[in-house]
Amino acid sequence: QVQLVESGGGLVQAGGSLRLSCVASKIIFSINAMGWYRQAPEKERELVAHVSRGGSTNYADAVKGRFTISRDNAKKTLYLQMNSLKPEDTATYYCAPIPTPSTFRSWGQGTQVTVSS
Repeated sequence: QVQLVESGGGLVQAGGSLRLSCVASKIIFSINAMGWYRQAPEKERELVAHVSRGGSTNYADAVKGRFTISRDNAKKTLYLQMNSLKPEDTATYYCAPIPTPSTFRSWGQGTQVTVSS
């Protein structure tokens, strides 16, 4: 069974930091690259960062240099360290296996990040 549980969001002032966590079921974490998506109100979900099983990372231009994705394979946990947060980073953040099938239905509840100006 696919399970994804995100946590760590909150309300922070611009320039602040947050660290998100995602605990994934073993079957996903053991075979997949993993990524963080975000969805702001009235906008489509977008991929902001992903990391391979071996630790290779890739970032969207909007977060490059500010966000760091990492994974702990032993703990089946994905992380997103977010620094220098901006109001435009406000969104609900989700983790998912990469690539993410268009038919993927096992999204977690997400974790809300709100950045005040």
